[in-house]
Amino acid sequence: MENNTFGKTNIEVSKLGLGLAQVGFQLGNEEFKTAEKILNTALDNGINFLDTAAMYMDSESIVGNAVGHRREEYFLATKAGTGRTTSPDSEWTYKKIKDSVENSLVSLKTEVIDLVQLHSCETHLLEQGDVIRALQDCKLEGKIKFMGYSGDNEAADWAVRSNLFDTLQTSYSIADQRARTKNILSEAKKRNLGIIAKRPIGNAALLGVKNHTNDETHEHFGSAYDEYFDRVMKMTKEIDINVNEIDPIEMSMAFALSKNEINVIIIGSKSLNHVEENLNYMKKNLDSYKNLINQYENVYEKLDNNWRQLT
Repeated sequence: MENNTFGKTNIEVSKLGLGLAQVGFQLGNEEFKTAEKILNTALDNGINFLDTAAMYMDSESIVGNAVGHRREEYFLATKAGTGRTTSPDSEWTYKKIKDSVENSLVSLKTEVIDLVQLHSCETHLLEQGDVIRALQDCKLEGKIKFMGYSGDNEAADWAVRSNLFDTLQTSYSIADQRARTKNILSEAKKRNLGIIAKRPIGNAALLGVKNHTNDETHEHFGSAYDEYFDRVMKMTKEIDINVNEIDPIEMSMAFALSKNEINVIIIGSKSLNHVEENLNYMKKNLDSYKNLINQYENVYEKLDNNWRQLT
């Protein structure tokens, strides 16, 4: 597994990280053994970046119980906050963020968390400052090493330009390139932030296009993400590609990995088989996709009708 230096943290992290939303939401403690195998297989094969969140149901406790004894082997990232841009302001207070970090320390069975990220906190709350001060105090108290922002659009741009955060996690995929076209990635790189790409395979939208259906996307990710399928379908019709001759997941990973600004892409799974497949993709030479990557970048800019990042 290749590693990258994670921005100003100066820590070496694997280019492929493990996202743990599905472990929390779809497996849970009821299927702990499967989750345990997923986590340990990832660590055994060189993945050293684990990304979870307080709101991912059982995810944090699963991490603590499954691999807490291997704590020195991975960079541990979690998130504080609701993860929803529609949450009332009352959910974003100094105390709630501080309490979230305290609870995460217990669930994750660790004395210090490498990275805590504000989870889709809106711009006006970032500007107000209490949630940022909460993480700053946690850092001063030695409970966290680094503080980051996880989110999209104007809030992500504000977080980057504020110079208050160590890292940025934002959506980036074939279907969701706004972080590139609006210079969010380039500004984050300029400030030496560690950069995490979430949802890099775009909710399997290209796979849906290959199968001539959005059932795959809808079944696993819900109707809120059908927009990704629609975007990729429109783009694919405009470029020189035979989708039957490519592996859509491999192509999607190659697309996200092609951005030098990005240090780590995180992909979640509820299946050990999917984790093993992703590990195999990382062993391949993905340079053969350069032409398609360029085409998808160009056609995105051509068709973009204020396509906002999906959070």
